[in-house]
Amino acid sequence: MLINNQYPGPTITADWGDYIQVNVYNDLQHNGSSIHWHGIRQFGESNQDGANGVTECPIPPGSMKSYTFHVTQYGTSWYHSHYSNQYGNGVVGALIVRGPASANYDIDLGPYMIQDYYRQTADRLHYVAELVQNGPPPDSSTITFRGKSINPTGSGGSYDRLVLTPGKKHLIRLINASVDNSFTVSLVGHSFTVIAIDLVPVTPVVRSKLFMGVGQRYDVIVEANQAVGNYWLNATLEAAGNCGTSLNKYPAAIIQYSGASSTALPTNKGTPVTATCAGESGFAPIVKRTISPSLFAPSSLPITLNTPTKPQGQVFEWRIRNTPIVVEWDHPVLEYILEGNNSFPAAINLVEVPAADAWTFWVIQNDFALPHPIHLHGHDFLTLGIGTGTFSASTMLNQLNFNNPIRRDVVQVPGGGWLVMAYKTDNPGVWLMHCHIGWHVAMGLGIQFLERKNEIKQLMKLDQMVPNCKAWRAYQPKSPYLPKIDSGLRKRSLMDGEGVRLVRDGFNFREEGLEGREGAVRRLW
Repeated sequence: MLINNQYPGPTITADWGDYIQVNVYNDLQHNGSSIHWHGIRQFGESNQDGANGVTECPIPPGSMKSYTFHVTQYGTSWYHSHYSNQYGNGVVGALIVRGPASANYDIDLGPYMIQDYYRQTADRLHYVAELVQNGPPPDSSTITFRGKSINPTGSGGSYDRLVLTPGKKHLIRLINASVDNSFTVSLVGHSFTVIAIDLVPVTPVVRSKLFMGVGQRYDVIVEANQAVGNYWLNATLEAAGNCGTSLNKYPAAIIQYSGASSTALPTNKGTPVTATCAGESGFAPIVKRTISPSLFAPSSLPITLNTPTKPQGQVFEWRIRNTPIVVEWDHPVLEYILEGNNSFPAAINLVEVPAADAWTFWVIQNDFALPHPIHLHGHDFLTLGIGTGTFSASTMLNQLNFNNPIRRDVVQVPGGGWLVMAYKTDNPGVWLMHCHIGWHVAMGLGIQFLERKNEIKQLMKLDQMVPNCKAWRAYQPKSPYLPKIDSGLRKRSLMDGEGVRLVRDGFNFREEGLEGREGAVRRLW
């Protein structure tokens, strides 16, 4: 599924302070869609966030929706479908907001998107991932660099090549747009000067490698100060498979100096990188945020894994606050607000945060061994602390940093560990927080924060969602693939072919009961 027939989709570029308007035409035959502008704060514009079932209804086939929003941050981000696992099928692109930099560079080489790629659709593979009998999630077929990769199991494909100018400093905007794979990025013979993490400018820090959780971005400066030649850009996965696995055991692209051979492969493999699943630390935001420890009064958000038996068999089910989130595509939370209806179903896992301009603190306690890249819409949140084991607010306050801690919109929560986060209630709206691993959020790992509810109707024109929601509700009875049977935030119902069952067979999957598949293209102008 493509945007403007491109993979990845077209890059949207703006200047700091611009208003962006994007018209999304859904030309898919049997699929809804919605576009989320990842990391954009959407101040007073929660209805433009693009999270179906939360801020809008999905865009039905044959319909169009116009998104308009103000970019109050600058740096590197991306946009993607929030309709189930659809972004894993190609509905994804970069979003760049030009602005100042905390270090000088000569050439902006633009976005550099690295992502896992699957020959099967992400929707079908979820049916493999959710069944306990199948064990770990499926391997990615490969990892692509700006949409390119060799074929690790046969012939075909090619390495992406990015050209540097000798003697110049280059800004490269790294983006992990994967469904499942997190990795450590390194460039043989070179270092990265990090000047921004997600959309937060930081004091420059030099690193030889960078861990990138799903959804994370790094603005880095690379100086072409080595001999003219070709160099490997590697994306190394953790060997134990705790943050994703791939059939491509050595994912790589080529950084080529101008004047070097455009066909030769690099000869220096460099020093092997030992990758982990631990997030990066040690960054100081340029715009400082400091909180008094005396304000610390956290609420707990435990993450647990359950294995209930459902009609398809025993499945993995992720929960926050002992609830697997299930949103209502045909009745998003903002429509409840428009109607003045406060009878929110328990299944949508909604927490009200009514206080205005107050710091709110949350302890995410991960009770399972796997890590989670946790993403919060509408905020770049403060990471007060991360650790292993169980967090105790009464005895572990000295492990937290309240003086200008790391601030970003995706943070890797360690397996069997904890994250203490804080954000200020300065943005009325409804904001989703979820694991950015597609399989996990489809299995329920999400929660919603309803922030300053009483101000929402006055700030935004909620009635603008009504025509699209009416169109979606009119489409639902006609769809051969509804109702949905998952959280609604990633995996959808059997939209690639009703009655499909995927059975693992070595590295491949057998399809049983396949009746049809999606073949249309979507446009974004």
